[in-house]
Amino acid sequence: MTESVRLTCATCGQANRVPVARLGDLPKCGSCGEVLVAPKVMELDATSHDKATRNDDLPILVDYWAPWCGPCRMMAPEFAKAATTLSPKVRMAKLNTEDHPAVSQRAGIRGIPALILYHRGREVGRLAGARPAHEIVGFVQKAMQTVAG
Repeated sequence: MTESVRLTCATCGQANRVPVARLGDLPKCGSCGEVLVAPKVMELDATSHDKATRNDDLPILVDYWAPWCGPCRMMAPEFAKAATTLSPKVRMAKLNTEDHPAVSQRAGIRGIPALILYHRGREVGRLAGARPAHEIVGFVQKAMQTVAG
């Protein structure tokens, strides 16, 4: 039997099963055809955020940001750079806190940018402030070692 992971499509919210061996092959959503795992940052809305952070088997790092936030805009290219390093083992996503204030309130976001790493329905790490790509990657790797160990 092939080991697979459950992933939520950021576009349509559909749950998908993807064989672990195929994660690096740019797997697509069975419903809408959007790429599920890619070395890029996904945009989440409230529904896809809640489904992905609660149900997905693959770790997902969410950047809580706002368009008016200078440090958020400065960190965006670094976050994207980290996505190319961490994919396909970790999915990277952004949630606009101005468009979805209830989500950021539930997540306990007090300042932005804020990064929260989720794995299998629970928060496994949190990092505040704008960071360079290598610090983002290091944060994720350390948090995942703690979970595995």
